[in-house]
Amino acid sequence: MPWSCTRICESAMQCADLIMKDNDILKIGKIEIKAIATLGHTDSHNAYLIDNKMLLTGDSLFIGGCGRTDFQSGNAELMYDSVVKTLFNLPENTLIYPGHDYKGHTVSTIGEEERSNPRFLNKTKEQFIEIMNNLKLPNPKKIMEAVSANELCGNLKG
Repeated sequence: MPWSCTRICESAMQCADLIMKDNDILKIGKIEIKAIATLGHTDSHNAYLIDNKMLLTGDSLFIGGCGRTDFQSGNAELMYDSVVKTLFNLPENTLIYPGHDYKGHTVSTIGEEERSNPRFLNKTKEQFIEIMNNLKLPNPKKIMEAVSANELCGNLKG
């Protein structure tokens, strides 16, 4: 899967200690962390597979849902492909730890999400895109401040 970058990523490159692209591997002692491009929430989103057992999914795959695709260079078609064609092809016992927890659930598995996640279960790509394009979610509180902070790697002083 290609990895792309927009203004946010380009500005972050100037202050980031490390940029990981699809299939890059970072070793920390005996721990291996593999970047997996999961485009869709943004055009530069990664999930991180740790020791081929645990997956930090960020905003690509939630427990019983997925991240929104309606702002910050989001793309519902890419989100569908990232989850269905990439993440759902990992071993079904891979533990997933999403970037958000809305209902008290903190861990699931690839198999469980593939079998029960209502955003993807029995949905064609076209159906998924229609759902995502019609969520009509309000903007998160302080979104402009958060985007600005992301662009500056958290350095709010610029």
